[in-house]
Amino acid sequence: MKGTPTILITGGAGFIGSHVVRRFVTKYPQYRIVNLDALTYAGNLENLRDIQNAPNYSFVKADICDAEAVAKVFREHAIDGVIHLAAESHVDRSITDPLAFVRTNVFGTVTLLNATKEAWKGGFEGKRFYHVSTDEVYGSLHDGGFFIEETPYDPQSPYSASKASSDHFVRAYGNTYKLPFVLSNCSNNYGSHHFPEKLIPLMINNIRHNRPLPVYGKGENVRDWLWVEDHAAAIDTIFHTGKNGETYNIGGHNEWKNIDLVHLLCGIMDRKLGRAEGESAKLITYVTDRAGHDLRYAIDASKIERELGWRPSITFEEGLERTVDWYLANTEWLDHVTSGTYQQYYAEHYAGR
Repeated sequence: MKGTPTILITGGAGFIGSHVVRRFVTKYPQYRIVNLDALTYAGNLENLRDIQNAPNYSFVKADICDAEAVAKVFREHAIDGVIHLAAESHVDRSITDPLAFVRTNVFGTVTLLNATKEAWKGGFEGKRFYHVSTDEVYGSLHDGGFFIEETPYDPQSPYSASKASSDHFVRAYGNTYKLPFVLSNCSNNYGSHHFPEKLIPLMINNIRHNRPLPVYGKGENVRDWLWVEDHAAAIDTIFHTGKNGETYNIGGHNEWKNIDLVHLLCGIMDRKLGRAEGESAKLITYVTDRAGHDLRYAIDASKIERELGWRPSITFEEGLERTVDWYLANTEWLDHVTSGTYQQYYAEHYAGR
């Protein structure tokens, strides 16, 4: 994009979203960045405390399902580009409450698409809608191989089904209304500011408090892990240089069985906390496997590497060390996000704005 575009980033107070917001605010001071987030349990403005007063940044508390609120953002900020990350993303919660995922991930995405289409009805020149999705839409790999951009969709959980639906709607708007879009499907992310329901921050937090480390089944499920800052860099690359109508898979070339990852994390935590080797591993507790738990995800990211020149910048071991260091240096953040007191931070910082 040229000139001084205004970019709307939805879900920008969440885990991945906050890293994307920070990157765009700091790397592109000539851009105006609007962060729209409903501030649900996983949205936390403390994630962005370091850039909250930047002159090219503004925050809007709104739900993407609220058509009038979304339309108002487009009217008041003259949005040129959208990076859509707002989503319900916790699989366990989707099993308990599927309709919440349909509401946000499907209805919310379509609401955003409608607002975008209406706001840009004068022409699509210089405009782009970027939908950020997940590799879970492809289902489960059992017999080797990797997910590629042409892999047929086969979602296995309410979460992945809702994301698959939102992907289809984005492509349908591109086909029907010629809305300029790009789409990416990414493997599991890890790094700082991750809500501690997910595997890595949950284990770090529980090890810290000597709580049991719950591992589903036998821990044999395999995931491809990507450092969140590398994902933010990939989003930056795709948004600026990706080809309209294309899908890009983003992965870390980095597969780990859950149980092996937990043991690696236990070893790092023992060293960081000055515990005896093997002490944290004693906390591992096997629990009943999750319903519909996909066995293996693995991304073939050769397209984005070949066509756009992106690739992961650090190894998993280095990224995990940095992640553990961040959580141990930010125990106050962990305590706040698990207690819900970050809502007070929102009220104090944005009251009257």
